[in-house]
Amino acid sequence: MSSADFSAALLDWFVRHGRKDLPWQTERTPYRVWVSEIMLQQTRVATVIPYYLRFMQRFPDVHALAAAGIDPVLHCWSGLGYYARARHLHAAAQRMVTQYGGEFPATLDDLVALPGIGRSTAGAILALACGQRQPILDGNVRRVLARYHAISGWPGSTAVQKQLWALAERHTPAQRVDEYTQAIMDLGATLCTRAQPACAACPLHAGCQARLAGRATDFPAARPGKTLPVRQVTMLILRNATQEVLLVRRPPVGIWGGLWGFPECSADLPLADWARQALGVIPQVLEQWQPLRHSFSHFHLDITPVLAQLDGHSMRVMEDDGRIWYNVQGNGELGFAAPVQHLLDRLTADTPPGNTDEQNRTMRKTRQAGRRPRQADLPG
Repeated sequence: MSSADFSAALLDWFVRHGRKDLPWQTERTPYRVWVSEIMLQQTRVATVIPYYLRFMQRFPDVHALAAAGIDPVLHCWSGLGYYARARHLHAAAQRMVTQYGGEFPATLDDLVALPGIGRSTAGAILALACGQRQPILDGNVRRVLARYHAISGWPGSTAVQKQLWALAERHTPAQRVDEYTQAIMDLGATLCTRAQPACAACPLHAGCQARLAGRATDFPAARPGKTLPVRQVTMLILRNATQEVLLVRRPPVGIWGGLWGFPECSADLPLADWARQALGVIPQVLEQWQPLRHSFSHFHLDITPVLAQLDGHSMRVMEDDGRIWYNVQGNGELGFAAPVQHLLDRLTADTPPGNTDEQNRTMRKTRQAGRRPRQADLPG
């Protein structure tokens, strides 16, 4: 099958079976396509849709995103994972406003120069939103091309990537490039899936080398296996007299960068010693909760949550960008990693609404501050 036949078969299939009602396919603009492409990196469409809709409602254009603080952005992203995507999205929006007046760069090189936009994402934006002839090579496209041409080797390797990019370039047509780009992504997502591909329904089945060899699931080759290490950490759920919990902001880069979470100490260090050294207090441990495991691409994290209490005389309140006292009933747009949100949800379920005079005063102050969490520091 020639490249012209390849693209024609895909386009014909797309007209009859392609997805045309996804949220980012309506009112298609470079901004809407960009946000969807970033969210769809390593994340399924069904998972992305509700996040995308909330994000668009909160940040309808690049100016709104650029003008926002990082906390609301991460708040909208909470639970979607791979949080560097959100930080890069925010940084790129600010660059677009300052350097391009809020307009999207119209060239591949200028787009790739922005934070978090690689060659394939830039190509998808320009093809889908602008009709430019640009090849893409996301995970679905890699799988389709690797199977159709029986390309051996792990597609993350430099040599295989080079082969696949050359094939992507060869097959991308000059006309209807937006439909073709959506078609090849849809094919990989709906028929040419990682497990149990629906080869009989595939418009490319007649020329697919992997299918003809009876080895469809052997391509693309899996990443070379390795045993993931396990790290352990204790999360201190430190509660004050008004039932607020102490949250700290993580460093801006690295795992869960910029998100808010509970203070963490090494699992091999006594909690009381760590709290005295790091926070200047010795909390009263109330309960150790069941450990949680959260898996990243390169390690497993085993989390031991420990609920502890401070009395009303153990702290003083002052402004601090790095840590806050947070009302678990929800009083601000903050970004949380999935395990932290899980623990906050448990606290919310276990904590009745405040009914003491002191708690009511705290809630009134919170509401007067626009439902932002009041900030605090600890002595020492």
